[in-house]
Amino acid sequence: MAWTLCTSGASIIKAGVGANSDIVISGAFLASWSDEVEGRIVAETRRDWVDSFPSVDSGVKLALQDVASDLIAMKIISYDMSGYAGSREAETILDVLKDNSTRVLNELKDFKSNTVRDV
Repeated sequence: MAWTLCTSGASIIKAGVGANSDIVISGAFLASWSDEVEGRIVAETRRDWVDSFPSVDSGVKLALQDVASDLIAMKIISYDMSGYAGSREAETILDVLKDNSTRVLNELKDFKSNTVRDV
């Protein structure tokens, strides 16, 4: 299931330059977190985005990538905050990621159809 909704690179970029270098090269940790996050998104939205991903509208795919990479980045940052310029920097990044992921998850929960209407 790992890496259906986003790439590890997207998550690492969002974690920022202070991310622990051992974690960002650990395929096992990152893949495990990807599985957890994909399961969480499916559980919270009550839609199996992972299995139906090939048929999901491209705009919705971007929203799924955004939220999945946010949530994985949060796990990367929380694992070890010592690489950031103080805990406040890490906390600020976590706040931004949490705000965005909460907003996108709420939008996906309220999503009425897998089809996005043309304007």
